[in-house]
Amino acid sequence: MLTTELIKLNNLQIAGKLVSEELMLGIHGSKRSGIGIEFEQYRHYEPGDDPKRIDWKLYARTQKHLVRESATESNFHIRFVLDLSGSMNYEEKGVSRLNYCKILLASLAYLGYRQSDQMSLYCLQNGDLEILVPAGKQSFQRILYELEKAEAKGVWQNENPKFPAGGEPQFQQKQKELFVLASDFLQVGDEWLKLIQSVANPRREVLIFQVLGEEELSFNLNGFYRFKDLETGREIELEALAIREEVRQKAQSYLANLDEALRIPHVHLIRTTLHEPIAQVISEALRMRKI
Repeated sequence: MLTTELIKLNNLQIAGKLVSEELMLGIHGSKRSGIGIEFEQYRHYEPGDDPKRIDWKLYARTQKHLVRESATESNFHIRFVLDLSGSMNYEEKGVSRLNYCKILLASLAYLGYRQSDQMSLYCLQNGDLEILVPAGKQSFQRILYELEKAEAKGVWQNENPKFPAGGEPQFQQKQKELFVLASDFLQVGDEWLKLIQSVANPRREVLIFQVLGEEELSFNLNGFYRFKDLETGREIELEALAIREEVRQKAQSYLANLDEALRIPHVHLIRTTLHEPIAQVISEALRMRKI
C-alpha cells in the first residue's frame, strides 16, 4: 500500500495494522521470519484442528485455510526509538518524515505484539532520550497512543546521550533485544553515532531506519528560495542553482561517512525515502537481519 494512501487514512492504528498484515502475507509459514525470536507462524489446516484457529481474514485474501499456531511470551524485547527533533517535520508531496516513521514503528509494533514480544518506546527530543512507554502489560496499546500524539520540535544535540534514569536497559537472563531507531539521522556532531555505539552489543541488535526525502538527496531546485532550519528556526535566502553541487557533494560525503562509521557488529542501517512503500522497507530490514 502506498505511503500517501496510509497517510490519508489519518488513523495510525489502522495504517500500522494494514502494513503488518501485508507483511504477514509474505512471511507466513516460515520459522523465525518475524522481527523477534519466537514468530507466531501459520500452517495449513489439518483434520482435527479447531476451525476457530483459522485466520479468516487471511483466507479472504489468499483463499487458503491457514491456522495460526499459538505462541508463548517470548524472551525478546524490542525498544522503539522515535526522533522527535524539529527536522522530522520535513515534508514532501504530502508525506512528512514524522508520519512516515510513526506508521513504520506502529507496523513493527503490530508484528511484535503478534509474537508476544516485550516492547517499550523512547523518544529523542530537546537533547534528551526519554522513555514514553516502559515494557509491561498494555504496552502495545500505549505505544500506539504515544505515537499517535507525538509531535516533533526543537533540537536534539547531546554530546553524551544516555538512557533516562529508570529506563536504562537491564538484560534478563537469556533475553535478547532489538533497538529500533526511526530518524533522519542528521547530526551536528557525533551524537547519533555515540548513541548507537553505546547500545550495540552481542545481546542487543540495532536496526536504524534513516528516512530522507528524495528532494533532500537530489536538491534539484532552481531559483531563489528561503530555506528554514526546522530545528532552530533560522532562515536564509539563497539561489539554489549556485549551491546545488556543494549541497549534493556534502550530502553524499555525509552519507558515505555514515555508512562507513556504522559498519560495526550488530548494527543494520536501512536508508529509505519518504515515497518507498513501508511494507517493502520493513521486509528488507527483516531480510538484512538474517544475512
